[in-house]
Amino acid sequence: MTPAPQTPQTLDLRQAIAIGNPKAIDLWLDVVEDPRLRSEQLGELDPGELLRLGDLMPVGVAAEVTDTLALHVAVDLVRTVAAARGGELLAALESDRAAEILRELDADERERLLTAMPAEHAVVLRDLLTWPPESAAAHMVPDVLTVGRSVTAAEAIAQVRDHRAKLRQDAHIGAYVFAVDPEGRLEGVVSFRDLVLADADTAVADLLEPDVVSIGPLTDQEEAARTVVAHRLLAVPVVDDDGRLLGILTSDDASDIAEVEATEDAERQGGSQPLEVPYLRASPLLLWRKRIVWLLVLFLAAAYTGTVMQAFEDELEAVVVLAFFIPLLIGTGGNTGTQITTTLIRAMSTDNVRLRDVGRVLRKEMATGLLVALAMALAGIVRAWTLGVGGPVMLTVAVALVAIVLWSSLISSVIPLLLKKLRADPAVVSGPMISTIVDGTGLIIYFTTAKLLLPELAGL
Repeated sequence: MTPAPQTPQTLDLRQAIAIGNPKAIDLWLDVVEDPRLRSEQLGELDPGELLRLGDLMPVGVAAEVTDTLALHVAVDLVRTVAAARGGELLAALESDRAAEILRELDADERERLLTAMPAEHAVVLRDLLTWPPESAAAHMVPDVLTVGRSVTAAEAIAQVRDHRAKLRQDAHIGAYVFAVDPEGRLEGVVSFRDLVLADADTAVADLLEPDVVSIGPLTDQEEAARTVVAHRLLAVPVVDDDGRLLGILTSDDASDIAEVEATEDAERQGGSQPLEVPYLRASPLLLWRKRIVWLLVLFLAAAYTGTVMQAFEDELEAVVVLAFFIPLLIGTGGNTGTQITTTLIRAMSTDNVRLRDVGRVLRKEMATGLLVALAMALAGIVRAWTLGVGGPVMLTVAVALVAIVLWSSLISSVIPLLLKKLRADPAVVSGPMISTIVDGTGLIIYFTTAKLLLPELAGL
């Protein structure tokens, strides 16, 4: 007997699949509209359930659902269903989304799906897959509305109607119409709104904006996304070295890229390599692989802190109270550096700061660092007083705090900018790395200051 349909309040995906009726899947889609919740429920299915789900959904519905899923869930769905079904599903998706899914599959799976889909779709996807994954072209939509500049507004609108199948649901591909010459070289752009509102016999050439913001196919995806955001565009054209229009990068795709890049930067700033998969799907072995390299690097970098302590062993034995303030001093230096690098890396990621601004950055951060240093020195004096140490030690702590904070401000302001210039990811200058650098150098500053100010250490 077929199980009775559930009420919308209680129906979940497993129940809908168990019912075995496409209408139950439709009901689930109506009830569960949140893409995150859909991804969560789909992610909990085993391969057999995914296979049954793929058979129950019409291709159009499956494509609509897949387009809203988290990437790893969409990949699981496409990988699980039969190749013919998977090919149909990918062919129904937007080309950039289909290419994104195919990149996550191994070569054999990818080829099997490409072979199963219509040839014209496969050609487009194969072309997208030839571009480096981090490039703008890898994320572009090759379907673009184009007209010749010599046609009238009425003729251009008619041509657009003939290609209305290219219009995506987000309508960003239809926001602009691009004028190209017979060789496909970009000559200008006109908004679809201006085209519709123009008199029917107005020449497209008279409506064009010839100065078009564009990007190259090998432009880094993060830079391409920033271009879209900075110019507040719904889409930016991707053109090759000869000026031929290859496709467009939409604002939706730019937002997705920015989100991924922000996540990777956050993970790097925490001293770990990006996971590239959702956290809950990451195995302990994967987490170990992503973290251990940086931990070992930081371990080796921190080893010199012990060497510094050993070098100043005599000073510590002569004035034992100096050891009380070591955690306070190196912690303050590391925290100061982390604050600066976090702010600076974010500013660099939005192109607000570049290497040419190093002078302004230094002036700003050193002035801020001096104010911070004076406040921390006062706090250090109060702390030393509560511990009942003498005046010379209080002065030593205060002076060392000022010097360490200023030193931390200096290196934290310069190193990220230098790394950016060297084409290294400045996010690797994470809080842990800055803290590690400041730990050892801060100890040197502290003990050197103590030798200069404490009579007990004279001659050591």
